[in-house]
Amino acid sequence: MSFTSLKSGAAPIRLWGDVDSLEPQAKSQLHNIAKLPWVHGVAVMPDVHYGIGATVGSVIAMRGAVSPAAVGVDIGCGMTAQRTSLTASDLPDDLGRLRADIEAAIPVGQASHKRSLDVKGLKTGLHGWHEFWKSFGDLAPSASSRLEARVLKQLGTLGSGNHFIEVCLSDDEEVWLMLHSGSRYIGNLLARHHMERAKRLPHNADLPDQDLAVFVAETPEMTAYRRDLFWAQEYARRNRAVMAALLRKAVKKRFPRARFDTEISAHHNYVAEEAHDGRDLLVTRKGAIRAAKGDMGIIPGSMGASSFIVRGLGNGDAFESASHGAGRKMSRSAAKRRFSAEDLAAQTEGVECRKDAKVVDEIPAAYKDIDEVMAAQSDLVEITARLRQVVCVKG
Repeated sequence: MSFTSLKSGAAPIRLWGDVDSLEPQAKSQLHNIAKLPWVHGVAVMPDVHYGIGATVGSVIAMRGAVSPAAVGVDIGCGMTAQRTSLTASDLPDDLGRLRADIEAAIPVGQASHKRSLDVKGLKTGLHGWHEFWKSFGDLAPSASSRLEARVLKQLGTLGSGNHFIEVCLSDDEEVWLMLHSGSRYIGNLLARHHMERAKRLPHNADLPDQDLAVFVAETPEMTAYRRDLFWAQEYARRNRAVMAALLRKAVKKRFPRARFDTEISAHHNYVAEEAHDGRDLLVTRKGAIRAAKGDMGIIPGSMGASSFIVRGLGNGDAFESASHGAGRKMSRSAAKRRFSAEDLAAQTEGVECRKDAKVVDEIPAAYKDIDEVMAAQSDLVEITARLRQVVCVKG
Protein backbone atom coordinates (compact mmCIF):
# COMPACT_ATOMS: atom_id res chain seq x y z
CA MET A 1 0.00 0.00 0.00
CA SER A 2 1.23 3.48 -0.78
CA PHE A 3 0.44 6.67 1.10
CA THR A 4 -2.43 9.13 0.92
CA SER A 5 -1.59 12.83 0.92
CA LEU A 6 -3.53 14.95 3.40
CA LYS A 7 -4.21 18.52 2.32
CA SER A 8 -2.42 20.72 4.81
CA GLY A 9 -1.66 24.01 3.11
CA ALA A 10 1.81 23.67 4.63
CA ALA A 11 4.41 20.91 4.83
CA PRO A 12 3.34 17.65 3.15
CA ILE A 13 1.54 15.03 5.26
CA ARG A 14 1.66 11.46 3.95
CA LEU A 15 -0.55 8.86 5.59
CA TRP A 16 -0.20 5.08 5.45
CA GLY A 17 -3.56 3.64 6.43
CA ASP A 18 -7.25 4.44 6.33
CA VAL A 19 -7.99 8.18 6.14
CA ASP A 20 -11.59 7.66 7.24
CA SER A 21 -10.52 6.02 10.51
CA LEU A 22 -8.22 8.90 11.47
CA GLU A 23 -9.48 10.50 14.69
CA PRO A 24 -10.49 14.18 14.27
CA GLN A 25 -8.19 15.12 17.17
CA ALA A 26 -5.28 13.31 15.57
CA LYS A 27 -5.98 14.93 12.19
CA SER A 28 -6.03 18.36 13.83
CA GLN A 29 -2.71 17.62 15.54
CA LEU A 30 -1.13 16.59 12.27
CA HIS A 31 -2.24 19.81 10.57
CA ASN A 32 -0.88 21.86 13.46
CA ILE A 33 2.46 20.10 13.19
CA ALA A 34 2.65 20.62 9.44
CA LYS A 35 2.10 24.38 9.92
CA LEU A 36 5.25 24.80 11.98
CA PRO A 37 7.71 26.81 9.85
CA TRP A 38 10.58 24.41 10.54
CA VAL A 39 8.77 21.27 9.36
CA HIS A 40 10.01 19.65 6.14
CA GLY A 41 7.36 16.93 6.11
CA VAL A 42 5.29 14.52 8.19
CA ALA A 43 4.85 10.78 7.62
CA VAL A 44 1.92 9.16 9.41
CA MET A 45 2.03 5.47 10.26
CA PRO A 46 -1.00 3.12 10.18
CA ASP A 47 -1.00 2.80 13.99
CA VAL A 48 -1.64 6.55 14.31
CA HIS A 49 -3.69 7.90 17.19
CA TYR A 50 -4.08 11.10 19.18
CA GLY A 51 -1.28 11.89 21.63
CA ILE A 52 -0.03 14.64 23.91
CA GLY A 53 1.93 17.23 21.96
CA ALA A 54 2.23 15.27 18.74
CA THR A 55 0.32 12.39 17.21
CA VAL A 56 1.49 8.92 18.18
CA GLY A 57 2.57 7.13 15.02
CA SER A 58 4.03 10.22 13.37
CA VAL A 59 7.44 10.95 11.86
CA ILE A 60 8.29 14.64 11.87
CA ALA A 61 11.24 15.85 9.83
CA MET A 62 12.39 19.36 10.81
CA ARG A 63 15.01 21.78 9.56
CA GLY A 64 17.16 22.93 12.47
CA ALA A 65 14.47 22.48 15.11
CA VAL A 66 12.96 19.87 17.40
CA SER A 67 9.88 19.79 19.63
CA PRO A 68 10.49 18.08 23.00
CA ALA A 69 6.78 17.33 23.42
CA ALA A 70 6.75 15.63 20.02
CA VAL A 71 9.39 13.24 21.33
CA GLY A 72 7.34 12.68 24.46
CA VAL A 73 8.16 11.94 28.08
CA ASP A 74 9.45 8.40 27.58
CA ILE A 75 12.56 9.39 25.66
CA GLY A 76 14.14 6.44 23.88
CA CYS A 77 11.27 4.03 24.48
CA GLY A 78 11.64 1.04 22.24
CA MET A 79 11.92 -2.70 21.76
CA THR A 80 14.46 -5.50 21.99
CA ALA A 81 13.93 -9.01 20.61
CA GLN A 82 16.12 -12.09 20.46
CA ARG A 83 15.68 -15.54 18.95
CA THR A 84 16.73 -18.48 21.08
CA SER A 85 17.78 -22.03 20.28
CA LEU A 86 14.69 -23.34 22.09
CA THR A 87 11.55 -24.58 20.35
CA ALA A 88 7.97 -25.00 21.49
CA SER A 89 8.63 -28.61 22.42
CA ASP A 90 11.18 -27.47 25.03
CA LEU A 91 8.57 -25.46 26.94
CA PRO A 92 6.50 -27.03 29.74
CA ASP A 93 2.73 -26.98 29.64
CA ASP A 94 2.69 -24.78 32.76
CA LEU A 95 4.66 -21.58 32.12
CA GLY A 96 3.82 -20.05 35.49
CA ARG A 97 7.25 -20.80 36.95
CA LEU A 98 9.05 -19.21 34.02
CA ARG A 99 6.91 -16.10 34.37
CA ALA A 100 7.68 -16.03 38.12
CA ASP A 101 11.41 -16.32 37.40
CA ILE A 102 11.24 -13.36 35.02
CA GLU A 103 9.28 -11.23 37.49
CA ALA A 104 11.79 -12.10 40.23
CA ALA A 105 14.74 -11.11 38.01
CA ILE A 106 13.36 -7.86 36.55
CA PRO A 107 11.50 -5.28 38.67
CA VAL A 108 8.22 -4.18 37.09
CA GLY A 109 5.82 -1.28 37.66
CA GLN A 110 7.21 1.25 40.13
CA ALA A 111 9.74 -1.21 41.56
CA SER A 112 13.52 -0.84 41.22
CA HIS A 113 16.52 -3.00 41.98
CA LYS A 114 17.48 -2.90 45.66
CA ARG A 115 21.00 -1.92 44.72
CA SER A 116 22.80 -0.71 41.61
CA LEU A 117 23.61 -3.51 39.18
CA ASP A 118 27.09 -4.63 38.25
CA VAL A 119 26.68 -4.24 34.51
CA LYS A 120 30.03 -5.90 33.82
CA GLY A 121 28.89 -9.01 35.64
CA LEU A 122 25.88 -9.27 33.33
CA LYS A 123 28.09 -9.46 30.23
CA THR A 124 25.71 -7.16 28.41
CA GLY A 125 28.26 -5.96 25.88
CA LEU A 126 27.59 -2.37 26.97
CA HIS A 127 31.07 -1.03 26.47
CA GLY A 128 32.00 2.35 27.86
CA TRP A 129 29.49 2.33 30.72
CA HIS A 130 31.66 4.31 33.13
CA GLU A 131 32.43 6.98 30.55
CA PHE A 132 28.74 7.23 29.76
CA TRP A 133 27.77 7.55 33.41
CA LYS A 134 30.29 10.33 34.06
CA SER A 135 28.15 12.60 31.88
CA PHE A 136 25.19 12.27 34.27
CA GLY A 137 26.58 15.31 36.07
CA ASP A 138 26.27 17.37 32.88
CA LEU A 139 22.49 16.94 32.59
CA ALA A 140 19.88 19.60 33.35
CA PRO A 141 20.02 20.85 36.97
CA SER A 142 16.74 19.06 37.71
CA ALA A 143 18.66 15.78 37.32
CA SER A 144 20.69 16.50 40.44
CA SER A 145 23.18 14.20 42.10
CA ARG A 146 20.56 13.21 44.70
CA LEU A 147 18.78 11.29 41.91
CA GLU A 148 21.87 9.37 40.83
CA ALA A 149 21.21 6.34 43.05
CA ARG A 150 17.58 6.15 41.90
CA VAL A 151 18.52 6.26 38.23
CA LEU A 152 21.18 3.59 38.70
CA LYS A 153 18.73 1.30 40.49
CA GLN A 154 16.20 1.72 37.68
CA LEU A 155 18.70 0.46 35.11
CA GLY A 156 17.33 -2.91 34.00
CA THR A 157 13.71 -2.32 35.08
CA LEU A 158 10.49 -2.49 33.10
CA GLY A 159 8.11 0.22 34.30
CA SER A 160 4.36 0.09 33.74
CA GLY A 161 1.73 1.12 31.18
CA ASN A 162 2.22 -0.62 27.85
CA HIS A 163 5.72 -1.85 28.70
CA PHE A 164 6.11 -5.62 28.71
CA ILE A 165 8.41 -8.64 28.63
CA GLU A 166 7.34 -11.61 26.55
CA VAL A 167 8.30 -15.13 25.63
CA CYS A 168 6.99 -15.81 22.13
CA LEU A 169 6.76 -18.56 19.55
CA SER A 170 7.29 -17.98 15.85
CA ASP A 171 5.28 -19.67 13.12
CA ASP A 172 8.23 -22.08 12.91
CA GLU A 173 7.81 -22.84 16.66
CA GLU A 174 11.06 -21.07 17.58
CA VAL A 175 11.17 -19.41 21.00
CA TRP A 176 11.80 -15.67 20.98
CA LEU A 177 12.32 -13.20 23.83
CA MET A 178 10.94 -9.69 23.54
CA LEU A 179 10.72 -6.61 25.75
CA HIS A 180 9.47 -3.04 25.57
CA SER A 181 10.66 -0.20 27.81
CA GLY A 182 12.37 3.19 27.82
CA SER A 183 14.32 5.68 29.91
CA ARG A 184 12.23 5.33 33.08
CA TYR A 185 12.12 8.22 35.58
CA ILE A 186 15.13 10.12 34.30
CA GLY A 187 13.76 10.37 30.74
CA ASN A 188 10.43 11.64 32.03
CA LEU A 189 12.14 14.20 34.26
CA LEU A 190 14.37 15.56 31.51
CA ALA A 191 11.52 15.67 28.99
CA ARG A 192 9.23 17.68 31.25
CA HIS A 193 12.02 20.08 32.16
CA HIS A 194 12.68 20.91 28.50
CA MET A 195 9.03 20.96 27.47
CA GLU A 196 8.33 23.70 29.99
CA ARG A 197 11.49 25.55 29.02
CA ALA A 198 10.49 25.53 25.33
CA LYS A 199 7.06 26.99 26.06
CA ARG A 200 8.63 30.07 27.60
CA LEU A 201 10.69 30.99 24.52
CA PRO A 202 9.43 34.05 22.57
CA HIS A 203 9.49 32.38 19.15
CA ASN A 204 6.88 29.88 20.39
CA ALA A 205 4.37 32.49 21.54
CA ASP A 206 2.05 32.26 18.52
CA LEU A 207 2.02 28.54 17.86
CA PRO A 208 -1.35 26.83 17.20
CA ASP A 209 -0.56 24.43 20.06
CA GLN A 210 1.85 25.32 22.86
CA ASP A 211 2.66 21.64 23.29
CA LEU A 212 4.48 21.90 19.96
CA ALA A 213 6.98 24.47 21.25
CA VAL A 214 10.39 23.96 19.67
CA PHE A 215 14.05 24.58 20.25
CA VAL A 216 15.95 25.96 17.26
CA ALA A 217 19.48 25.32 16.11
CA GLU A 218 22.46 27.26 17.42
CA THR A 219 20.81 28.34 20.66
CA PRO A 220 21.83 27.43 24.22
CA GLU A 221 18.41 25.86 24.78
CA MET A 222 18.80 23.54 21.80
CA THR A 223 22.33 22.59 22.85
CA ALA A 224 21.12 21.69 26.35
CA TYR A 225 18.15 19.71 25.05
CA ARG A 226 20.20 17.71 22.55
CA ARG A 227 22.69 16.82 25.29
CA ASP A 228 19.95 15.53 27.59
CA LEU A 229 17.90 13.95 24.80
CA PHE A 230 20.74 11.86 23.39
CA TRP A 231 21.85 10.89 26.91
CA ALA A 232 18.34 9.65 27.77
CA GLN A 233 18.10 7.74 24.48
CA GLU A 234 21.35 5.98 25.29
CA TYR A 235 20.19 5.23 28.85
CA ALA A 236 17.00 3.70 27.40
CA ARG A 237 19.03 1.49 25.08
CA ARG A 238 21.23 0.35 27.95
CA ASN A 239 18.19 -0.22 30.15
CA ARG A 240 16.77 -2.63 27.58
CA ALA A 241 20.14 -4.33 27.10
CA VAL A 242 20.48 -4.97 30.83
CA MET A 243 16.91 -6.29 31.00
CA ALA A 244 17.63 -8.56 28.05
CA ALA A 245 20.66 -9.93 29.92
CA LEU A 246 18.56 -10.54 33.03
CA LEU A 247 15.88 -12.19 30.90
CA ARG A 248 18.41 -14.51 29.29
CA LYS A 249 19.71 -15.41 32.74
CA ALA A 250 16.18 -16.30 33.90
CA VAL A 251 15.64 -18.45 30.82
CA LYS A 252 18.99 -20.20 31.30
CA LYS A 253 17.93 -21.06 34.85
CA ARG A 254 15.08 -23.19 33.44
CA PHE A 255 16.76 -24.21 30.19
CA PRO A 256 20.54 -24.49 30.74
CA ARG A 257 21.24 -25.43 27.12
CA ALA A 258 19.51 -22.39 25.66
CA ARG A 259 21.53 -20.25 23.25
CA PHE A 260 20.68 -16.81 21.96
CA ASP A 261 21.04 -14.98 18.64
CA THR A 262 22.16 -11.35 18.40
CA GLU A 263 19.67 -8.89 19.84
CA ILE A 264 17.49 -6.77 17.58
CA SER A 265 16.97 -3.37 19.22
CA ALA A 266 15.03 -0.34 18.02
CA HIS A 267 13.92 2.94 19.57
CA HIS A 268 10.44 4.18 18.67
CA ASN A 269 10.27 7.49 20.62
CA TYR A 270 13.37 9.41 19.67
CA VAL A 271 15.21 11.94 17.52
CA ALA A 272 17.89 11.19 14.94
CA GLU A 273 20.06 13.35 12.69
CA GLU A 274 19.40 12.10 9.16
CA ALA A 275 19.59 13.20 5.54
CA HIS A 276 16.41 13.05 3.45
CA ASP A 277 15.50 14.72 0.17
CA GLY A 278 19.06 16.06 -0.02
CA ARG A 279 18.73 17.94 3.29
CA ASP A 280 20.12 17.45 6.78
CA LEU A 281 17.13 17.07 9.08
CA LEU A 282 16.23 16.29 12.67
CA VAL A 283 13.76 13.42 12.46
CA THR A 284 11.45 12.80 15.41
CA ARG A 285 9.81 9.40 15.49
CA LYS A 286 6.98 9.40 18.01
CA GLY A 287 5.67 5.87 17.92
CA ALA A 288 7.61 4.83 14.82
CA ILE A 289 10.74 2.84 14.05
CA ARG A 290 13.55 3.51 11.61
CA ALA A 291 13.10 1.28 8.56
CA ALA A 292 16.00 2.14 6.28
CA LYS A 293 16.77 -0.58 3.75
CA GLY A 294 17.99 -3.63 5.64
CA ASP A 295 17.25 -2.27 9.11
CA MET A 296 15.84 -4.92 11.44
CA GLY A 297 12.88 -3.81 13.53
CA ILE A 298 10.16 -5.01 15.89
CA ILE A 299 6.44 -4.25 15.57
CA PRO A 300 4.47 -5.72 18.50
CA GLY A 301 0.78 -6.38 18.73
CA SER A 302 -1.18 -6.34 21.99
CA MET A 303 -1.20 -8.88 24.85
CA GLY A 304 -3.15 -11.37 22.77
CA ALA A 305 -2.16 -10.57 19.20
CA SER A 306 0.72 -11.31 16.84
CA SER A 307 4.00 -9.40 16.82
CA PHE A 308 6.42 -9.08 13.92
CA ILE A 309 10.13 -9.01 13.27
CA VAL A 310 10.64 -6.90 10.15
CA ARG A 311 13.28 -5.68 7.74
CA GLY A 312 13.11 -2.12 6.45
CA LEU A 313 12.56 -1.37 2.76
CA GLY A 314 13.97 2.15 2.89
CA ASN A 315 10.89 4.04 1.67
CA GLY A 316 11.98 7.66 1.36
CA ASP A 317 8.40 8.97 1.26
CA ALA A 318 8.07 7.77 4.89
CA PHE A 319 11.49 9.13 5.86
CA GLU A 320 12.52 5.46 6.02
CA SER A 321 10.13 4.64 8.88
CA ALA A 322 7.41 2.19 9.90
CA SER A 323 4.87 1.80 12.69
CA HIS A 324 5.88 0.91 16.25
CA GLY A 325 2.97 -1.41 17.01
CA ALA A 326 -0.76 -1.84 16.65
CA GLY A 327 -1.68 1.54 18.12
CA ARG A 328 -4.51 2.20 20.51
CA LYS A 329 -8.05 2.60 19.21
CA MET A 330 -9.48 3.63 22.58
CA SER A 331 -8.09 5.42 25.62
CA ARG A 332 -7.08 3.64 28.79
CA SER A 333 -10.01 5.09 30.69
CA ALA A 334 -12.44 4.04 27.95
CA ALA A 335 -11.04 0.50 27.97
CA LYS A 336 -11.47 0.26 31.74
CA ARG A 337 -15.09 1.44 31.48
CA ARG A 338 -15.94 -0.97 28.70
CA PHE A 339 -14.10 -4.17 29.64
CA SER A 340 -13.74 -6.35 32.72
CA ALA A 341 -11.11 -8.72 34.06
CA GLU A 342 -13.24 -11.55 32.67
CA ASP A 343 -12.99 -9.99 29.20
CA LEU A 344 -9.24 -9.73 29.58
CA ALA A 345 -8.97 -13.38 30.60
CA ALA A 346 -10.99 -14.43 27.55
CA GLN A 347 -8.92 -12.32 25.14
CA THR A 348 -5.60 -13.58 26.54
CA GLU A 349 -6.57 -17.24 26.72
CA GLY A 350 -3.50 -19.42 26.32
CA VAL A 351 -1.10 -16.66 27.43
CA GLU A 352 0.57 -16.88 30.85
CA CYS A 353 0.04 -13.31 32.07
CA ARG A 354 -1.75 -11.05 34.53
CA LYS A 355 -5.49 -11.09 33.99
CA ASP A 356 -6.62 -8.75 36.76
CA ALA A 357 -8.57 -5.48 36.67
CA LYS A 358 -5.44 -3.34 37.04
CA VAL A 359 -4.25 -4.23 33.53
CA VAL A 360 -7.62 -4.19 31.74
CA ASP A 361 -6.53 -0.98 29.99
CA GLU A 362 -4.06 -3.15 28.04
CA ILE A 363 -6.73 -5.54 26.80
CA PRO A 364 -6.22 -6.54 23.12
CA ALA A 365 -9.57 -5.02 22.09
CA ALA A 366 -8.25 -1.57 23.06
CA TYR A 367 -5.76 -1.81 20.19
CA LYS A 368 -6.06 -1.74 16.41
CA ASP A 369 -5.93 -4.92 14.38
CA ILE A 370 -2.20 -5.58 13.96
CA ASP A 371 -2.76 -7.51 10.70
CA GLU A 372 -4.48 -4.48 9.17
CA VAL A 373 -1.64 -2.26 10.38
CA MET A 374 0.94 -4.55 8.76
CA ALA A 375 -1.01 -4.73 5.49
CA ALA A 376 -1.08 -0.93 5.30
CA GLN A 377 2.72 -0.68 5.45
CA SER A 378 3.78 -3.46 3.10
CA ASP A 379 5.85 -0.89 1.16
CA LEU A 380 7.70 0.17 4.34
CA VAL A 381 8.84 -3.19 5.76
CA GLU A 382 8.96 -6.87 4.93
CA ILE A 383 8.05 -9.45 7.57
CA THR A 384 10.80 -11.90 8.51
CA ALA A 385 9.05 -13.58 11.46
CA ARG A 386 5.57 -13.63 12.94
CA LEU A 387 5.39 -14.23 16.70
CA ARG A 388 2.68 -15.08 19.21
CA GLN A 389 3.23 -14.63 22.93
CA VAL A 390 2.96 -17.49 25.41
CA VAL A 391 4.22 -15.49 28.43
CA CYS A 392 3.58 -11.79 28.98
CA VAL A 393 4.91 -9.86 31.99
CA LYS A 394 3.48 -6.39 32.65
CA GLY A 395 4.01 -3.81 35.37
